[in-house]
Amino acid sequence: MNVFEPLFLLLLVVTLGALITAALLAIRGRRDRAGRILRRLAIGGVLYFTVVIVVSIVSRPRVYRLGDPQCFDDWCITVTDARSMSAGDGVDVEVSLRLSNRARRVPMGEKGTVVYLTDSQGRRFDPLPEPAAVRLDSILQPGESAMAARRFHMPADARNVGLIYTHEGGFPIGWLIISEGGWFQKPPIVRLD
Repeated sequence: MNVFEPLFLLLLVVTLGALITAALLAIRGRRDRAGRILRRLAIGGVLYFTVVIVVSIVSRPRVYRLGDPQCFDDWCITVTDARSMSAGDGVDVEVSLRLSNRARRVPMGEKGTVVYLTDSQGRRFDPLPEPAAVRLDSILQPGESAMAARRFHMPADARNVGLIYTHEGGFPIGWLIISEGGWFQKPPIVRLD
C-alpha cells in the first residue's frame, strides 16, 4: 500500500459525505447551498484527476529485478527465475513465479492477473497455454505461498526482455489512485536479461 491509497479512501468518504449533504439540503429546499457544495466537489474532483494524470505522465515505470516482490495489498508476485532455451525458429523462456499472501488473517487473490513478456521493440508475448499450470488468480491462505511457471515463445531477435505483471479486465482502479501503471504510464517491468 502506498501513501496515496489511504488518501484516495479519505477523499472517497469526503465525497460521499458531500453528496449526501447536498442531497439533504436540496430536499429541504436549500438548493443554493447544495449547488455550492456540488460546485466545490466538482472543482476538487477536477483538481484531483489533474494531479493523477500529471503524475502518471511524468512518472517513469518502476523496474524490478529477479527476486523483487510486486505487492498489491498483501498479495505478492515475485519472479524467482527465468531460463531461455533455443526452440526452432526462436527462443522459449520459462519464468518461475512465487505467489504469496502476506496477510495474517484473510485469504487473498488477485482477479484479472496476467503476465506477459515484452522486448525493446514493444512486442508482447503471452504465455503458451498450459491447462495444468497454477492459476495466477489462485486464492492463498494467510502466510501461504505457491509456485507457478509460465513458458513463452519469442523470436530470436528479441532483446531487453522483461516480464510485465498487470490486471486486465474489470474496473481500472489504478486510474483513480496515484500508483504504478496509471493512465498514461507504462506498467512496471521485471528485467530478465
